[in-house]
Amino acid sequence: MAKRSARRRERDLQLPESATIIHPLFSNRSGYDPRSDEPRDRRYVKNVRAMGPTQQRLMDAIDAHSVVAALGPAGTGKTYLAIAKAVEALDENRVSRIVLTRPAVEAGESLGFLPGDLQDKLAPYLRPLYDALTERLGTKRLKALLAEGAIEVAPVAYMRGRTLNDSFVVIDEAQNCTYGQLKMLLTRLGWRSTMVLTGDPDQTDLLSGLSGLADIANRLDHVPEVVVVRMGESDIVRHPLVASMLTVL
Repeated sequence: MAKRSARRRERDLQLPESATIIHPLFSNRSGYDPRSDEPRDRRYVKNVRAMGPTQQRLMDAIDAHSVVAALGPAGTGKTYLAIAKAVEALDENRVSRIVLTRPAVEAGESLGFLPGDLQDKLAPYLRPLYDALTERLGTKRLKALLAEGAIEVAPVAYMRGRTLNDSFVVIDEAQNCTYGQLKMLLTRLGWRSTMVLTGDPDQTDLLSGLSGLADIANRLDHVPEVVVVRMGESDIVRHPLVASMLTVL
């Protein structure tokens, strides 16, 4: 491992300066380089900070508006920031519950008939939301909040006919919703509630022309009380290769 690191450092010294620049969003206080062999500092951070101006705009928009749409490629922190803001609102008693929803759509492959009851069958589709909640709350507290109903994680099909008052609602993977589904979800907004819509119009798992996210976002642009935040490759906070690959894929 030491010889490999030495060879890598020697190789980087021979490259032009522009080739060794780390993605700007990783040039933070910790100085972490995703390409290095050093382990990343994974200490829990109570107050999430923006890693770029667009992320800061998204966080400010969530604080100031009741409905926010965050559109952008994978790895820009859309879902994580929305859930972090939801947990913050719950902790500060600004809402009484968190409602997280996403469509139960398979990503290109069929999972077949899954074992267990309805919740067991839906668990694989909702796992990304549980992962983000676990990182912000911890497993023990998350289980307690789920048990008492302060946090609800449900598929889109469960939202019809509801009015979500005093809630922080996150609609994740919205690119896999049709126009009708998104219209239904947006009209669930109740009093003293915040709703955040996240998704990437370029990564829909629906048939061509079925996703309603891009159309909904364009229409919401004309509503002064709604903010649509569009992120790009420069806002990606995953491994720098993610941004590089998305430019050619």
